[in-house]
Amino acid sequence: METSTELLLVLLFAIGLIVFLIMKVHLHAFLALIISCMFVGFGTGMPLEKIAASIQAGMGGTLGFLATILGLGTILGKMLEVSGGAERLARTMIRVLGEKNAQWAMIIVAFIAGIPVFFQVGFVILLPLMFSVAMETGLSLVAIGVPVAVTLMTVHCMVPPHPAAMAIALSLHADVGKVILYGLLVGLPAAAIAGPIFINHFCSKKIEIKPPTGSVKTERTPDEKLPPFGLTLITILLPLVVMVSKTLIELTVPKDAALMPIVSFVGNPITAMLLSVFVAYYTLGFARGFSMKQLTGFTEQSFAPVATILLVIGGGGAFNQMLMDSGLGKEIAKVLTSLQMSPLIMAWVVAIIMRFSVGSATVAMMTAAGIVMPVLEANPGLDPAYIAIAIGAGAIGFSHVSDSGFWIVKEYFGMSLPDMFRTYTLGTVVAAVIGLAGVMVLSTVVG
Repeated sequence: METSTELLLVLLFAIGLIVFLIMKVHLHAFLALIISCMFVGFGTGMPLEKIAASIQAGMGGTLGFLATILGLGTILGKMLEVSGGAERLARTMIRVLGEKNAQWAMIIVAFIAGIPVFFQVGFVILLPLMFSVAMETGLSLVAIGVPVAVTLMTVHCMVPPHPAAMAIALSLHADVGKVILYGLLVGLPAAAIAGPIFINHFCSKKIEIKPPTGSVKTERTPDEKLPPFGLTLITILLPLVVMVSKTLIELTVPKDAALMPIVSFVGNPITAMLLSVFVAYYTLGFARGFSMKQLTGFTEQSFAPVATILLVIGGGGAFNQMLMDSGLGKEIAKVLTSLQMSPLIMAWVVAIIMRFSVGSATVAMMTAAGIVMPVLEANPGLDPAYIAIAIGAGAIGFSHVSDSGFWIVKEYFGMSLPDMFRTYTLGTVVAAVIGLAGVMVLSTVVG
């Protein structure tokens, strides 16, 4: 039986192995995670037959539920894209808030439009709007675009049904409705302070960039070809409203009430997302003149990017399972609880260190959840929804050259590396710090 020190050294080497394989060998994150799982199994002396069984259990337990949510979420995001819903949201918000406040309008749009889609997809969907708004308002593209990118990353890490946010909520056995509600309460201020306030006032004034040729949208879609604002907003927010409503009803209605089974069924993330997809098929599909054959084509197109993210999340789930099955989880709990540090701060620190190390916010969140989970078990009075938000907040920060999203922003905007570090990277750090402050305040006030 290994000593506590030896077990912890295995953990450190396993994390270092993930970082090395991703950063130096350029191995895919999924393969890096699975290799590290086996390293943990060998290093802790697990029976060989249990190593593969633990990986299988971790993959299955993580993806059994999440794959359905992720598939439905990508359909919803695709419908927002093909219908012109994102463009409608942007135009209406800018008209209401005024051109002088265009950057505020755009982060609201990014927060809403980013809910059902990956960071990369949301960025590409909103990219033409960023260029158009910058040209029409005379504002710097940095002032418009970088806050949008930071906002999309904030939503990506903190608000289910985003895959990583949903995955850690399930891993920590947190109420999804609470995670959504807390994510909105903490994420919106974090995105606002890191975007229009911090970046626009301190970072963007001296930066002039010239976007790559051909990236600027020159044709404006006629208003009559876009879906109505209210209908688009309701469609995109419907799954969040349904899931949060379930949580609020459960807090106010007795558990043995006759309607509770119906509330639980309708408010289940799978039911809520499925309902929203069919609403989107009508409001953003049939109502816009698309045929069923076209909607089926859009659905098939939306599944293409899902495989990679599913495998990475599954690999993270396998790594977490291996930590628990190998006995490392108990040792982690002993060490972390002995530090006399707030579990929320601890979760945030682990997540932001992993984010800086491996680049992927998803890998950082899944790894942090596995490391912090034993501490949560040692603090049964702490709502796991707060831990989920703290992990998400930490995973926002320090997006740099190891993050694929960093390069997407850089190349589309044609920015230099120093300018990216001064704006986008620094903006993600500010959002992460504000996110930690927000969840600390929220946990104190709400309890």
